[in-house]
Amino acid sequence: MIILNKYKPVDPLKSPRFLGIKTFMRLPHVRTLEGIDFAIIGVPADQGASFRTGQRDGPAAIRRVSSLLRGHNPILNISPFEYVSGIDYGDLPVVPGYIEDSYTKIEEGLFPVIEAGIIPILLGGDHAITLPELRAIAKKHGPVALVHFDAHSDTSDEYFGRPYNHGTPFSRAVDENLLLVNHSIQVGLRGSTFSENHLEIPKSMGFEVITMEEIRKIDIDDLIQKIIDRVGNAKVFLTFDIDFVDPAYAPGTGTPEVGGATSGEAMRLVRGLKDLNFVGFDIVEVLPAFDLSEITALLAANIVYEFISIIAYNKRRTS
Repeated sequence: MIILNKYKPVDPLKSPRFLGIKTFMRLPHVRTLEGIDFAIIGVPADQGASFRTGQRDGPAAIRRVSSLLRGHNPILNISPFEYVSGIDYGDLPVVPGYIEDSYTKIEEGLFPVIEAGIIPILLGGDHAITLPELRAIAKKHGPVALVHFDAHSDTSDEYFGRPYNHGTPFSRAVDENLLLVNHSIQVGLRGSTFSENHLEIPKSMGFEVITMEEIRKIDIDDLIQKIIDRVGNAKVFLTFDIDFVDPAYAPGTGTPEVGGATSGEAMRLVRGLKDLNFVGFDIVEVLPAFDLSEITALLAANIVYEFISIIAYNKRRTS
């Protein structure tokens, strides 16, 4: 049954894609909590970045190229906006230069969306932003499972003696009991490390860890099933660091690592998780200053489109 929805993108066959304010897919920019299933929300913060900075410009870059996206997803065989209503909520407030103050504003700004039963899709920003997002999620849902695509575990305890950084969010999330670690999984870790036991740190916290070297030895469908089995029926938040993808496909990022996934593999993995019980998504670490031809932002926009398609798929399946 096709469901009539209040909010959907501008039809590109009636209005050229280069027109209008650059919202995601030209969705209406409306700050409402009524009549919507999901909200696109920017989090333009990069106070936690440790190498390259400029991730604050990621949300704008993703929105700008998203006008290329069209209304039907042929792989999942769904036209998302026949089943879901969505908006571009705009950006959450941050305090430049002050990460803890920004955390407070991000959590406070996001919580009303979650409390209203809306699924947030958040555009980063560096990976430090996921901690206040999980704080807001936990206020509504309690601890959740985490599906984490990344080249790095982001489970360091501190960085130069400070507890908050884009390399520490999941250490803090475990400390704060925001995650069901026995249902959480980190996928794609690779590259040189600070110590020989670096990969043991997330495992000691309870995460299942699948490195990129291990991924190369198994079929993608088997990897998808591993993730599904790990999460089970738990509510789940998916966080996607764009550096999960090889810099040949996603050069515009803060801490690139060679040997990553292709863009096609990344899309296939996300689609394969369509039956999980998602309560939120984010995509982080897009850095436009290093993004030749906007290919990183374009990949990020397509991954967000898969998130929207999954929300629609599940609404169709359960209605």
